[in-house]
Amino acid sequence: MPSPSGNSTATPPAGSRPSRRLSVHTVLYDGVEEQDFAGHVEVFGIVGEERLAQSFVTVDGARRVRTSAGMEIVCRTPWSPRSADVIIVPGGGYGDGSGLQREVRRGVLPGALAAARRDGLVLGAVCTGTMLLSAAGLTAGRPCTTHHIALDDLRAQGGLVAAGRVVDDGDLVTCGGVTSGIDLGLWLLERFFGVDTALFAEEVLEYERRGTVNLA
Repeated sequence: MPSPSGNSTATPPAGSRPSRRLSVHTVLYDGVEEQDFAGHVEVFGIVGEERLAQSFVTVDGARRVRTSAGMEIVCRTPWSPRSADVIIVPGGGYGDGSGLQREVRRGVLPGALAAARRDGLVLGAVCTGTMLLSAAGLTAGRPCTTHHIALDDLRAQGGLVAAGRVVDDGDLVTCGGVTSGIDLGLWLLERFFGVDTALFAEEVLEYERRGTVNLA
């Protein structure tokens, strides 16, 4: 991707954290929404692979995932939450027939997410992906948010719905619908690598962050 100056060799500011390469796993499943994972993946790619490693994972192991629009994505990295610093769960629609609802009913992914929780791991969700964390019991009693169509259900399941495009409760970071994933990615860049790196990414993307980050 070209830099804002047109010089492809430009790199983002070094920042002060982390001291080793950050490992981010994005969880995919059949019916996942493309924009729900594309936003933060694009943001993180600006940092460079020497500072941040990204992987697509599925709870079912290496396989092809078919997105909501029919795209096929190959996930080669095995489910290995202990090797991740950040795990992000994108949404997959909502309601009967959606990819997300199938995963909630199947129960395998919520169970794996519940088992993955540990000290030092940040769990994130984009859009209705928060409802998979909710199904795992990870949002009960915690400040969080999701797409507006699912907010009532998130409350009913014990989540403390908080105002903000991004809600950061330490090891749980969630955001609103669809394009909010870009803002979540930029916030996590700021959190891990500093504000200058996040501002650099905004410039590359020609994107200005929207809404607020609620530090719960």
